Amino acid sequence: MPKPDSLQGSLDLLILKILKGRPGLHGYALMVAIKEFSDDVLRVEEGSLYPALHRLEMDGSVKAAWITRAGTGRRARTYELTAHGRKQLAAEESRWQTVTAAVNRVLRMA
Repeated sequence: MPKPDSLQGSLDLLILKILKGRPGLHGYALMVAIKEFSDDVLRVEEGSLYPALHRLEMDGSVKAAWITRAGTGRRARTYELTAHGRKQLAAEESRWQTVTAAVNRVLRMA
């Protein structure tokens, strides 16, 4: 059985989907959201998350901004979807539905 933190190609989809509903999250909040929304089944490590966020930013799917937290003065890099990111999310969701339907068909055969 694969380790829960090995999301095998679905990490971009998860990031885009969460940012669609919750724009302005920082990296740690994204990790927590993935864990919580999956009922603690999926866990993303920083070593996977931040390269994925960087890749999504470079391809124009997300935009990042530095903010300073009131009270603490700490800086955090927050992320939100772009118009390109919304299109990418729709394409990724469609692809995911196709793949999971195919896998389910194979599983029902056996």
